[in-house]
Amino acid sequence: MVADAAGGVLLAVGSHIGEQLVALGGAFLAAGLLARAGRRIGLPTIPLFIIAGILFGPDTPGLVLVDDPDTLALMASLGLIMLLFHLGLEFSLGDLLNGGGRLIAAGTVYLALNVGGGLAFGFLLGWGTAEALVIAGAVGISSSAIVTKLLTELRRLPNPETRLILGIIVVEDIFLALYLAALTPFLDPTADGLDALLLFVRAFAFLLALFAVARFGARWVSRVLDTPDTELLVVLFLGLAVIVAGTAEQLGVADAIGAFMAGLIVAETTVSERVERLVLPIRDAFAAVFFFWFGLTISPEGLATVSLPVIAAVALSLTLNPLAGIITARMGRLRRVAAANIGTTVLARGEFSIILATLAATAGLDERITPFVGLYVLILAITSPILASHSRRLAGLLPSRWFPPPGDQPPPRPQIST
Repeated sequence: MVADAAGGVLLAVGSHIGEQLVALGGAFLAAGLLARAGRRIGLPTIPLFIIAGILFGPDTPGLVLVDDPDTLALMASLGLIMLLFHLGLEFSLGDLLNGGGRLIAAGTVYLALNVGGGLAFGFLLGWGTAEALVIAGAVGISSSAIVTKLLTELRRLPNPETRLILGIIVVEDIFLALYLAALTPFLDPTADGLDALLLFVRAFAFLLALFAVARFGARWVSRVLDTPDTELLVVLFLGLAVIVAGTAEQLGVADAIGAFMAGLIVAETTVSERVERLVLPIRDAFAAVFFFWFGLTISPEGLATVSLPVIAAVALSLTLNPLAGIITARMGRLRRVAAANIGTTVLARGEFSIILATLAATAGLDERITPFVGLYVLILAITSPILASHSRRLAGLLPSRWFPPPGDQPPPRPQIST
């Protein structure tokens, strides 16, 4: 009987693993085939990966490849971690420190416009104070994953405006950690101000510790990672990126910013160039799973009931993001193409908006928040890559007198292989 019971357990486990493998394989194939078809007509891959998740998810009629989005949640998290880890590799600590004040100023301007505008919009909806605070974050914070993928896919990492875009998303990620702490009393009636304060202090201390490791501990990290064996190097840097991201998540900091900081640390080591080459195929493969999973989380049901507020929110973002792009480009003495690149690249909304909507649903806030955020995110996740790929044309709509003359701007950074 013991043998029979053990055999039954093994069969159940094997069946569950088989379902997960089929779901993962289906995600890769569906995302890849749809993106390949879209590439033929010039569409970027990101929205096509997301649409594939919607089409083959449990909430859409037809073929269902994945019954439960949680099946791919861990793989999707790995995709997000690899995207931000690679971005940290590309932008060393020196990049951040050399233009730290300007980068922080760019991020602050962006947050003031978008989160401030989102908060005003949330109160105008009249759904409640807690709901307005959630909407402010969902409407005001960009998707680090989509922004990162756009920068690499459009080969804009060497562009001078990319450092400002980096400043925006880093400031946003740090702000999100603090914002979640501030939202705690609104999302959890049992929590008090001390809980929020402890979360803030813990998150801030962790970020400072990672900065200190990147600044002063790179040689010790090099000793851990430096091996002539390529296989072992892959295992080691993957372990470092994942454990730092996971620790960040447990301490109340987004796993994305933890992965970014891990990339900053590795960028200061002697193996950074090797790691940069080796991480690319891993990043690209699991990033596709992340965007496919993201599509799975968007349910078409109930979207029609929030269509008008979503249209208004999209119009607000399409106004505030270009404005932020113009202001930050002028701060960096960049020209109008750079302004258009900034405004269209940081327009995308994604994983952080979904996180806020999930927290709102768990806290029992207005049930309209979930479909509102889902439709809003979907529209901008599709719109941003399309606009970003045509940003040079859009730049022609901006008056050239608003920007410095051609010779009065920072030189481009050295070309980076993507």
